[in-house]
Amino acid sequence: MQLILLAAGRGTRLPKKFRNKPKCLAELNNKPIIDYNLEFFSKFNDKYMITGYKNNSLKKFCKKNKFKMIQNQNFKSTNMVYSMFLASKYIKKDVVICYGDIIFNSNVYSLLLEDNNIMPLNANWLQHWKKRMAYKDIIKDAENVVIEKKYIKKIGEPIKKKLPKVQYMGIYKIKKKSFIKMSSFFKDLKDKKIDMTNFINKAIAKNILKIKAKRFKSYWYEIDNEKDFNVAKKELK
Repeated sequence: MQLILLAAGRGTRLPKKFRNKPKCLAELNNKPIIDYNLEFFSKFNDKYMITGYKNNSLKKFCKKNKFKMIQNQNFKSTNMVYSMFLASKYIKKDVVICYGDIIFNSNVYSLLLEDNNIMPLNANWLQHWKKRMAYKDIIKDAENVVIEKKYIKKIGEPIKKKLPKVQYMGIYKIKKKSFIKMSSFFKDLKDKKIDMTNFINKAIAKNILKIKAKRFKSYWYEIDNEKDFNVAKKELK
C-alpha cells in the first residue's frame, strides 16, 4: 500500500504561538503532533506528504522519514480533497489517506490490510469528545455515520437526534481503481473547497465508492483548537 499524508494546514484555530509552522508540527509535550504517528508511517515504503503552509518546515521531517513531498500551492483556497488528488499521478496501488493533525494507535494499520475499501471508525469517540466540548456542541460538531450491512451508507451529514456509535477518524484505505474513479469524480464536481466527508458521501451516493466500515476502539485525538490541544497534551503526557 501507498500512503498519502495530508499536511497542508495552517492550524488557524490553534494559539498564535503555533502559527509559525504547519499545524502538524505543533508540539504536544515537546513532541510534534506528526511524530506521535511515526510507528504507523514506518509501515509504508511508498509515502507522500501533501504540504502547503510553511512548506520548507517539513523538508527535514520528510527526508528523515522517507516521504516524498508534494506542495499544494493553492492551500489557502482549497481543501484536503484537492490536496489528496495532487498525488494522483503517483498512485500505482492501493492507497491509505491520513490526516496530518490527528494522533492515533498504530494498530489501526491491521484493519487496513483487508482487500477492500476500508474506513476505520472510532467506537470510543464520545467519551473523549465530552472532554473537548459541551454535549450541545458535540451534536453540532460531530458527523453522522450510517452503516448498512457492514458498509457505509452515509457519512458527514449533520446529526439530527441520536448520536452515532462511531466517528470518522481521518484515515481510510482506497483501492487503486476506486481512487482513480474518485479523482475523475472530483474533477467533474468542480468544487475545490469540498470537505472530505462530504466528498466521500457524494461518491457513495453516486455508487462511485463502496467502503467497508471497521470499528476501532483504541485512542484517537483530533487536534482542531486550543481545547483539543490541551486535552491531548494532558492525556498523552
